[in-house]
Amino acid sequence: MAGQSTIKNEVLDLLEHILNPQTGRGLFAEKRVIDVKADNNSCHISVNTSKLADKSTAKIKEDMTQALSRLYHSKDIHLSFAETAPPKEGQTPSSLKVGHEQIPKKKKTIQSAKKIIAIASGKGGVGKSAFTANLALALKRQGFSIGVIDADIYGPSLPMIFGQRKSRPISSQNKKIVPIEAFGISFMSFGFFIEEDDPVIWRGPMLGGVIQQFLFDVEWPKLDFLLIDLPPGTGDIQLSLSQLIDLTGAIIISTPQDVALLDAKKGLKMFQKINIPILGMVQNMSYFIGDDEKKYYIFGKNGVKSESEKLDIPFLGEIPMEIPLRESSDRGIPYMAQEEYRDKPAWQAFSSIADKLGRSAFPKEDKGFFQRLLKR
Repeated sequence: MAGQSTIKNEVLDLLEHILNPQTGRGLFAEKRVIDVKADNNSCHISVNTSKLADKSTAKIKEDMTQALSRLYHSKDIHLSFAETAPPKEGQTPSSLKVGHEQIPKKKKTIQSAKKIIAIASGKGGVGKSAFTANLALALKRQGFSIGVIDADIYGPSLPMIFGQRKSRPISSQNKKIVPIEAFGISFMSFGFFIEEDDPVIWRGPMLGGVIQQFLFDVEWPKLDFLLIDLPPGTGDIQLSLSQLIDLTGAIIISTPQDVALLDAKKGLKMFQKINIPILGMVQNMSYFIGDDEKKYYIFGKNGVKSESEKLDIPFLGEIPMEIPLRESSDRGIPYMAQEEYRDKPAWQAFSSIADKLGRSAFPKEDKGFFQRLLKR
């Protein structure tokens, strides 16, 4: 078998002949190939589609798939298409103003965002960021325009999940930060402004200042939903949000195990104390389906569902553990961006939760507790 460096060179040689049908120039000449990962088993390629017509993107995808089929089966070819580009000549890279936040006398509004929803957890490691990214894509599939703020300043992971680790935002003519777009989602993350290995050693007020900039100094497009991926716990960023804007509500995500639920309930009570509605709870990592097609409840069964019933809070759904969910986050091509998983349980779970949010946020008739909360 060919070595990894050899197989990657073969992939690069095949891609060398793929042209942009709009210009007749090669993808490498136009710097559209963002990332190439290839070994003997599969290849993962990210392509910048900035200013490409849909027909041109479809043609490039077809040509790439055909060329790479000389080396791989179709199921082993993973192509990611997203609109992103490094700053061009004359464009100014954006920067953050590092300093203490100034809490406004009254809450502001983000005119371009109809609904602002916080995604929270009591503790880390429950899959909150991957959930946020895939919920955003599930909502987009239903026709909504979506923005995401990665507010986990200490551990920003959305640039990796969305395959934008090397992207850097630019400044607009209005001196605002232009959000990065990937898979049709506009998003902003502190990870764009630091090196991946750099630790963040900041006190709370400085963190709040960054969140304030992400809310009001980013040139957000018109959005149906702005999702905010919060850090775990009940700290300064959560409090800053409650002082800065009127949130539509919060979604609490937890695994079924008691230790995670204990912290999730603390987070839930914090939101209730600062008068932010709880839109519902989600149970992540609910079960694993083995090769024998049996469900294995590794972290316990129905813990979040039972707790939501006790607290009289809507239960939005449960998401099973699937290997592609973990792999897709690691390689920067979110699970819900890949049609091949459409029939899998996790895909159906994300779609169901997105459907509940979509129908309740923009109902034809105002009925029920959940609808009244989202109508705020």
